[in-house]
Amino acid sequence: PLLLLIIMAWSVHLFSASSSKLVCHMTNWAQYRPGSAAFTPENIDPFLCTHVIYALATINDFNQVVTVEWNDQQMYSSLNSLKNINPALKTLLSVGGSVKGISPFIAMVAKPESRAAFIKSAISFLRNHNFDGLNLAWEYPGHNGSPTQDRERFTLLVSELSQAFIDEATEIKKAQLLLSANVAPLPSTVDKAYEVNKITAHLDFLNVLTYDFHGSWEPVTGHNSPLYRSAVDTVSQMQYNINSSISHWLSLGAAADKLLLGFPTFGRTFELSGSANGLGALANGPAAAGPYTRTEGLWAFYEICDFTNSATVSWINEQAVPYATYGKAWVGFDDQRSFSSKVQWMTANNLGGAHVWTLDMDDFRGSFCSDEAYPLINHLRMSMGFAPKPTTTPRPTTTKDPIAEFCYGRPDGLYENPADKTSYFQCYRGNTYLHHCQPGLIYWDSCKCCDWPAKASPIK
Repeated sequence: PLLLLIIMAWSVHLFSASSSKLVCHMTNWAQYRPGSAAFTPENIDPFLCTHVIYALATINDFNQVVTVEWNDQQMYSSLNSLKNINPALKTLLSVGGSVKGISPFIAMVAKPESRAAFIKSAISFLRNHNFDGLNLAWEYPGHNGSPTQDRERFTLLVSELSQAFIDEATEIKKAQLLLSANVAPLPSTVDKAYEVNKITAHLDFLNVLTYDFHGSWEPVTGHNSPLYRSAVDTVSQMQYNINSSISHWLSLGAAADKLLLGFPTFGRTFELSGSANGLGALANGPAAAGPYTRTEGLWAFYEICDFTNSATVSWINEQAVPYATYGKAWVGFDDQRSFSSKVQWMTANNLGGAHVWTLDMDDFRGSFCSDEAYPLINHLRMSMGFAPKPTTTPRPTTTKDPIAEFCYGRPDGLYENPADKTSYFQCYRGNTYLHHCQPGLIYWDSCKCCDWPAKASPIK
């Protein structure tokens, strides 16, 4: 059968057989990592995740959404072009961060007119750049010294955005923009930051940031993203785990099918300061920064792969996660086994799916861990029960398939189909994809577009 039919069948099966979401974040600063760790949208597998969130844009003094990096618009285009290959993929733009250490949301939400200006700007920005939705990255309303009224203002912002997205979609007769938020995991923060029973109705999904529970800011070793609490947790740390975090969200009225469990592709490091090297061992700050992420206290999974080649790897039974030690370095991280345990917990609690921070810290090339590309995220999607990704490798036959072989040796791009002017080929990484024009149109190679056959000069 034609490759297009294979892709269409895969998409229908995947998104009708499972309501689970696999939302993957990418960061616009990963492009600056050295050598083979540099990451851009061209490194994304279009069939790996159901949604990709691009981090990060921000808000200026005029309450307008604005870019951060010099080439953001170019990368927006590259990311959203992946939907030409997988039409089922959804993309969202994450807006937030900080300006001079302060969240830009604080000033924006303070007045109805500034919220309205932001909402109008966001809709225009998302549509102009072909995004399918907005992700709010405000960490966190009403917390870390911000006014307590920010909690209520966040509710207003979410409800006003939701209604504006409904009104805009009705007016222009297009699919409604999606609305999501990155939200805190710790119960003490959740209570200060959110009116949970009010905001969840207006959001399509909530990315619960179930990681960074422990790190080098603490005097003893602790795991970055434990499933359960441990015997060495202090009284104040009893809720520093996935089970406590999600249970608290559910107890406050959050809809389980809107909560997405966070799966980190990074680990948190410590430098041991004593002879003990287990969980709860004395530590003094972070281990040395990784050679690629170059951030103290954090290693990407591909950096951890290299470390574990010589380190001692141990499993924390009560928390269902691993850690590794070598010399004075200690890292608590996630692997395929811990991801499987978390998926089982996620499924048992009927959550809406998973979100991953980030695509660019998995072994996205498959060159560090002596494994396939994206070993963690591929294992995650398989554990969640998603259908196998489509393949364009033709089955062995006595005759060669001219469609499957069309793109061998050709650069990425669009090409006319000599056998059928109502269709065209797309070449991507050596694979061939067949697309069809809308009824009545034919493909014009001069503009790389579909247009009416009677026009001598197709629309540019």
